[in-house]
Amino acid sequence: MTYFNVNEKILVLFIFSVLIFPIQESFADLEVSTNSNVFAENQPLFVYGKGLPNENLIIRLFAPDETIARFDQVTTDNEGSFNYNLITWPISSSSFPFGTYTVEVISTEQSGLSKKINVEFTSTTELVEIPVDREINTLVFAPETAAINTPIRVFVQTTSDGLLVGNDPSQLLETTHVHSPSGKVETITDSFKTLHQGLYFVDYVPKEEGTFIFHVVAFSQGAISQASAATLVQSQDISGVYDQIIELNSILDETSKELEILKSEVREFGSTLGSASGNIDKSVSSVSDSVENIEEASSQLNSLLFPVVASIGIIVALQVAILARRR
Repeated sequence: MTYFNVNEKILVLFIFSVLIFPIQESFADLEVSTNSNVFAENQPLFVYGKGLPNENLIIRLFAPDETIARFDQVTTDNEGSFNYNLITWPISSSSFPFGTYTVEVISTEQSGLSKKINVEFTSTTELVEIPVDREINTLVFAPETAAINTPIRVFVQTTSDGLLVGNDPSQLLETTHVHSPSGKVETITDSFKTLHQGLYFVDYVPKEEGTFIFHVVAFSQGAISQASAATLVQSQDISGVYDQIIELNSILDETSKELEILKSEVREFGSTLGSASGNIDKSVSSVSDSVENIEEASSQLNSLLFPVVASIGIIVALQVAILARRR
């Protein structure tokens, strides 16, 4: 009896494994295709494939800037097949520019299993089947000069097909770093902040003088791009020199004002000297006139005194003669 129970258990396990095996195979089954890899305006984009029977599938179309241009849901038939017209390509516009688009099909019953296909939206009607190659371009904007212990703001731009792309900078710029003058390498990935989709910035504070090189590495959808920018760090930057120039200009302005005041005082002093000189001239002329008047008065006095003195002399002479006769 015990032996039978063991065999029975083994048989049940075997049957269960046989029955469950195809279910596991079908559980991970998702096939996705498109009717073409290159499309022009007014052409339909069909998405077809196979999943689980009567399974709900989510179909998304991503634009070149990684935004969702279409979002639909389709249900497979009893055999798991589906065929869906996702979009008829419109006239190219800012909403639907030419470039590389991504079709994604997501299973709602297979633990989020998804498949992606890249397609190209072009302007030509003569379509040639070519491999779709997605490229990402990276630009770094950093100041040429900066001051030590002063924050440097560095901007990063990532584009694909001429459109801004990228989401989380910690994933997009995962290996971005800085080369310092001393040879040290510092990772700054976690310091980036998002200014806009595809536009990021970081504030970095240099601790030494010399040339700092910002090496940005962008990785998106299997494509990688690198760019660098250099900043010369000095004891002070142009803004510091500019502040000193402003301060010097203010000092020069104050000095100029003082000189103007001094000039006005000198002009007043000159006018005072001029008036004093005029007064001296007037005084000299007055003294000269007084001297002439005195001379004239002296001559007049002499002319008046001469007859009197002569008369007195004559009288004295007469008295002497009279006295001589009496003796």
